[in-house]
Formats: sequence, structure tokens, C-alpha cells
Amino acid sequence: MQRSFVRDEFRRAQLAIAALFCVLGFQYATWAARLPALKSRLDLSEAELGLLLMACGVGAAASFPLVAALTRRWGSRRLALVSALFLGVLLLALAAAPNYPAALVVMCADGVGVGCLNVAMNAQGAALEARHDRTAMSQLHATFSAGSLGAALLASGMSALSSSVALHFGVATVLVLLLTLFAQPALLPDEKPADAAADAAADGAADGAAGQDADAPGKKARRRWSLPARVTLWMGGAMVCGTVAEGAMNDWSALYMKEVADASARLAPLGIAVVSVMMVLARLFADGWRTRFGDGRVVRVGSLLAAAGLAFALLAGGVVPALIGFACMGLGIAAVTPCVYVAAARQGSEALALVAAMGTTGLLAGPPLIGFLAHGTSLVWGMAAVAVSASLVSVCAARIGWPAAAARGAEVEAKA
Repeated sequence: MQRSFVRDEFRRAQLAIAALFCVLGFQYATWAARLPALKSRLDLSEAELGLLLMACGVGAAASFPLVAALTRRWGSRRLALVSALFLGVLLLALAAAPNYPAALVVMCADGVGVGCLNVAMNAQGAALEARHDRTAMSQLHATFSAGSLGAALLASGMSALSSSVALHFGVATVLVLLLTLFAQPALLPDEKPADAAADAAADGAADGAAGQDADAPGKKARRRWSLPARVTLWMGGAMVCGTVAEGAMNDWSALYMKEVADASARLAPLGIAVVSVMMVLARLFADGWRTRFGDGRVVRVGSLLAAAGLAFALLAGGVVPALIGFACMGLGIAAVTPCVYVAAARQGSEALALVAAMGTTGLLAGPPLIGFLAHGTSLVWGMAAVAVSASLVSVCAARIGWPAAAARGAEVEAKA
């Protein structure tokens, strides 16, 4: 009876957190799907549209200090709910933006909201795994892709019914609200982060050693800023390299298929389709791999598979090798971000916020950098840099202390 209750509690919390991941993927893909309409309504040039997209990424990358402070003050549960609602409202604000400067402000705010929800929902996912001694993060990340797919289907349907962006975004906002309300009851309760307690104790000890100043009435111990731990930087490096590879494959695979592999216009989109499908499938099964083999081995082997597969595609040339290589990339890189998020969450809220911000930076800066390299050399060399980036994930992962698979498996069996 108790075992059944614990299992039901896990499933309820998993579905609630999955709804948050779905919200983020859905909200992002909703406005991305209507970029052509927004470009036309605001009369934007290609450069202005690029700057609009950049504003979102800059907002997300710059949100690290705010996210860290809000996570300590509110906890992941409250931050997740507030940021999800905030992102829903921003869809309405973007639809109503009267001019380009207003749209830039909205998109920058959207980036901040994305940064907040990204950290909060991954903190919830990591807490779910810790509380129940079960892997779940990879499947949670798969629901992000499901949310993006749902948004694409909604955009297609709404565009067929009406050209109104405001109507489309209004419907999307209602769906975001419903998903958030669905998530609210079963999210994990806010608790004082362990790192905050440790920091407070450390600050108290430091103040006592400093002399009488800490004992002065009315004075509170201030939390001292310090450089990130070395392991946090290795996690950030793995996240940057992983998101560079993931983002570059999303942006450049179709062009590679057309211009390098000589695929027809009908086959060229299969590049991104293969990457996306393999990533979703891998994330659905990766939690089982994590339990059996351990997070570290999954990340190291997966990233090397991604690098080797893409290298094979570049050396062999042609459509079929390209699709095989892209499938290896999607399969191998899919579990990197879920595993690194879990590892960062174990280091505390600030480590998680920093690693998430570094991942956003990689996702933002990676595709343009690959484009600059391809422009100066060729797209083959640009994609070779993607393979190198994937291989560097394994280098960074070797420096991270991962939980042993055997220990996790024993814990799971003990609870079964």
C-alpha cells in the first residue's frame, strides 16, 4: 500500500513537472512559428529580425544573477509557476507590441522568463530524482520537444483559420495558463536549499573569525560572492559544448543536406527531422540507460557517438551517410543536458543557474559561430567544428563526479 502511494506520488509530481517543460517548449515554438507574420507586421529587415532573436538570447544569458537570487528567495516551485505565467502574458504583449523597440523589450523580457523557468523546472526535476531515487530528467526534457511539436501544430491550424497573430497568441496563452494550473498542485514543495544553509553557516563562521563586526547590533552577515567551483565550470563547459552541437544541428543540417550532400528539396528537411526524432526517442529511453550505466558513462559514450557519427557523415559524403551521422548526433547528444542539469542541481541553486546560463549562451552563440566559420571556409569545416564540440563534452564529463550506477540501482531495488 505504501509502495503504491509512493509510486503514485512520483507519477503525479513527474506529470506536473513535465507540464512545465511542455510550457517552455510550447511558448518558445509559438512565437518562433509566427516570426514571418511578426516580421511583416512590424516591417522588419532581416538584420532587425536577427536582433529581435538575439534579444531573447541575451535576456536569457543575462538572467543568471536574477535567477540565482529568486531561486534562493522563492524556491523552485514558486519561481516555476510565476515564470510560466509570465511567459504566457508575454505572448499577448508580443502580439500587441506597436513597434520594433517595444518588441525588443518584450523579447528581452521573454529571455529572462525563459531563464527563470529553465532553472526552476530543472531544479524540480532534479529534486524529484533525489526524493524518489529514480531517474526522470531525460523524459522530462522529451516533453519540451513535445510542447514544441504541439505549438507547431497549433500554429498551422490557427494560421489556416485566421491570419490574426493576436488570436493565435491568445489561444496559446490560455493553454499555457491551463498547463500551469495543472502543474501547480503536484509540484514539489519549496524547501530551504541546502547550499543556502551551508552558505549561511560559512558566512557566520567567517564573520565570527573576522572579529566584533559580526556581533554588532543590527548587522546581518552578508553572503560573499565567490568564484564558481572548478567542477561547476566543467559542467558549464559540457553544457556549452552540448548546446552548441544541438543548436548547430537544428540550424545547419538542412543546409548541409542541400548544399553539401546534394539532397533534393524534398529530402533536405529530413536532416533536422532525423536529429529531432532521435533526440526525442533517446530522451524517452535515456533514464533507463542512466539507471543501468550511470550518468557519466551515458554522457561520455553518447557525446563520442555523436562526434564519431557526424565525422563519418562528413568523410563519407552523400545523403545516406549524412542521415546516419545526424541520427548518431541526435541519439548521442540527447542525454547531455538532462544529466548535466541533474549534476549541477546537486551543487546548489547558483551552480544550476550558472550552468543553465552557459547552456543558453552556447545555444545562442553556437549556430552563428558555425555560420561564420562556414562562411570563411566551408560548411564541411563548420560541421566538423560541431563534431569537435560534441567530443569536448566527453572531455568535460570526465572531470565531473557522477553518481555511481550501481549505487543508484541498489537504491531503486531497495525501494521496489
